Amino acid sequence: MKLGTRPDTFYTEQATRYFIELWSKNVQADLVIKINDTTYLLHKSSLLPKCGLLQRLCSDSSDSENVPLELHDMPGGADAFELCAKFCYGVSINISAHNFVPALCAAKLLQMNESIEKGNFVGKLEAFFSSCILEGWKDSIAALQATDKLPEWSENLGITRKCIDSIIEKILTPPPQVKNPDHKLFSQIDTRQIFLFNKDDYVQVKWSYTYTRPGYTRKQHHSVPKDWWTEDVSDLNIDLFRCIIMAIRSTYVLPPQLIGEALHVYACKWLPGITKLKNSLGSAAITEESKAINRKILETIVSMIPADRGSVSAGFLLRLLSISGPLGVSPVTKTELVKRASIQFEEATVSDLLCPSTSSLDQNLYDTELVQAVLESFLKFWKRLYPGAVDNRHLLKSIRNVGKLIDSYLQVVARDDNMPVSKFVSLAETVPAIGRLEHDDLYQAINIYLKVHPDLSKADKKRLCGILECQRLTPEVRAHAVKNESLPLRTVVQLLYFEQEKDSMETTSSKLQKPHDLLLGAKMRPVTRDSHGKRSLINKEEVIKRTSHAEDREKGQHKAKQSDAKLALDLERKIVIREDTEEIKSEKLRVAKEERMSSSKLDLDSKNSIQRARSKKSEHGRQKGR
Repeated sequence: MKLGTRPDTFYTEQATRYFIELWSKNVQADLVIKINDTTYLLHKSSLLPKCGLLQRLCSDSSDSENVPLELHDMPGGADAFELCAKFCYGVSINISAHNFVPALCAAKLLQMNESIEKGNFVGKLEAFFSSCILEGWKDSIAALQATDKLPEWSENLGITRKCIDSIIEKILTPPPQVKNPDHKLFSQIDTRQIFLFNKDDYVQVKWSYTYTRPGYTRKQHHSVPKDWWTEDVSDLNIDLFRCIIMAIRSTYVLPPQLIGEALHVYACKWLPGITKLKNSLGSAAITEESKAINRKILETIVSMIPADRGSVSAGFLLRLLSISGPLGVSPVTKTELVKRASIQFEEATVSDLLCPSTSSLDQNLYDTELVQAVLESFLKFWKRLYPGAVDNRHLLKSIRNVGKLIDSYLQVVARDDNMPVSKFVSLAETVPAIGRLEHDDLYQAINIYLKVHPDLSKADKKRLCGILECQRLTPEVRAHAVKNESLPLRTVVQLLYFEQEKDSMETTSSKLQKPHDLLLGAKMRPVTRDSHGKRSLINKEEVIKRTSHAEDREKGQHKAKQSDAKLALDLERKIVIREDTEEIKSEKLRVAKEERMSSSKLDLDSKNSIQRARSKKSEHGRQKGR
């Protein structure tokens, strides 16, 4: 809105502002006003007719020409007062949603009301606010942002509430529905404005909005996205944002997923590290003040998450949880995040679990303790939901999905050079036995860890491979594991044992079919026909011959299996004997070393005693000669 026609001829000289047009006409200033560090030399004839406050102050002062009026509590400061002064002089000014709030607050303080003069500044500003600012989407957002600097004035004058109501009304307005696909919904893309082409074809949306989602091209879409409002609302501070979100939730018009998307957009804009581009929380540049602001934002966002499952993604919850520690959020907020993340843990991906470690005590790349805490909460949740229902199909499916997710996550964290065995094993053991049908993925994770950490001690290797169950490996993986040089020999022997036991069990089961069963089977077979088409029975002697041949073949296979098992047993005995032999050798070497050291010490002591005896004898001889 543009007011006034005079050119702007306010001039500054050494922190003093005056209207140069009247000074050029030799009209001396008779009104001095001080606002903070700025002094204004003005004229009563221009300001007093429109300002009720100045009228009262000047009437109370006996010598108003020499005593300056101090208005240091002017809302909006010197800039807001100058807008009011220029309006009194008739100087051209532009009022927008960005400077409307301080201008209205200053005009209210100066009492520039209709009761002082008709067509005064307050009336024009209020008319502009109702007819222009509140009718536009962007202007309503901008005006609401401006109230952040003058919260008390804005609240008392009703500016904040009117802006919030206008924004909520527009958010709850249904998006345009295209009835005729031949019509083009959008005009100029640069304006980001939706226009009404035909009253019968579209629902009118008169405001512009910002929507910059990756991969979204407005030219390719013929309808307004449901979350069109989230980016603009995210420009507000957390208190104003909370007012809007809670008011929208109370209407139960929008789905919880849309509320969750607004929270996600706001968190990505204001919280460091939430987009996983870099771990900015680890920077030393973050101050305690900014940490307190971020902590308040995070706790407020968590308090606004709808209770409906799926309103926000599991990845978003895990990222909030990952930055909650460095920000020092309250235990209540952290517990709520762990609980919410565990409920949706099955929906997470490996990428969601790769939260960077924020602890300064270790050098790990990923925060495995966070994942383990959520996993333990997930298991407790299912135990409460299905107490004692181990055979519940939905429960088993959910836990096995999580077990597969954890094994895939272990394959990634195993590549971390600084990942200790204790954390790796602890996380792997947290998955219950029913969570893994097979141990193939777990074997892959262990194999990666052994290759990345070739200098592991025997004890660490034993502890690492101790979580692996050989009987839960598929034949292909077992064949690979037997040839894996990274595995300890004891694990390889266990694999060989399992292979032998499995083969022996198969042999035993095949023996259950007796020779007389074969005969009975032969009796039950259908009769055959000879070349002349006559019915003939199978030769009984041929059946017995085949049976004995099968028994001989089974005995030979059984002997071969027994020899293989004996070889595996001998191999393990050799391993144990070799380990014992190595220990005996090391013990002998230690004892021999100690004996050598003691003997050398005795020789040294004897030499020292001989030298002392000789020195005493020579000394005695010299004394006798004297």
